[in-house]
Amino acid sequence: MTSTEHKFVRTTGKLGLLALALLVAPCAMADDTGWYGGMGLGRSHAAIDEARITSDLLSRGLVAGPIRDTDRDRGFKLFGGYQHNRYFSVEAGYFDLGQFGFDTSTNPAGTLSGNIRLRGVNLDAVGTVPITDKFSAFGRLGVAYARAADRFVGTGAVNVLNANPSSREANLKIGLGMQYAFTDALSARAEIERYRVNDAVGHRGDIDLASIGLVYRFGVTTPAVAVRR
Repeated sequence: MTSTEHKFVRTTGKLGLLALALLVAPCAMADDTGWYGGMGLGRSHAAIDEARITSDLLSRGLVAGPIRDTDRDRGFKLFGGYQHNRYFSVEAGYFDLGQFGFDTSTNPAGTLSGNIRLRGVNLDAVGTVPITDKFSAFGRLGVAYARAADRFVGTGAVNVLNANPSSREANLKIGLGMQYAFTDALSARAEIERYRVNDAVGHRGDIDLASIGLVYRFGVTTPAVAVRR
């Protein structure tokens, strides 16, 4: 294992343990209703840099034809958090943004295809604005430590020197959303998040994840209903 891989494992492990602690701690602190956990599912979207692909091929004496993108996929996240007060929370979690790719033909005759898989861990500060007793808006700002795993395949005149590059780096993460509380313990979320990512071949861009999910607050008990005799 290289030093870069060791660094990724250490950083992922630390944030993963933090996320696990945020999820497990409520079991030992049942009387503290600030702890919560949840998950979100949705669609992710990447902006494929076609101009950069065309330019890279041209620098090698190859003229690219039409580029066909696969720029949408499914994404999900798991998270745990602690709400310090009604306006501020801290969340940690794991995310998988899915896989994106492209393919094109070239002149002289050849083809090039590539795809990238993105996943990692994050730590966010979340600010909440209550609108009603059950409805609220929130925004988030944090850091995402993502692993980008690329795969390239070339045929004919296209010679791929490194078919499976990868990179690991921390970048900015932001988001906006709305939350509705069905009960004191269970809420639904809808949100849009933007992850800044670097791939393994020098490209930097943004991946957007639009998701809906559920949030469960630990330690919340339903008030007993008095029975009139």
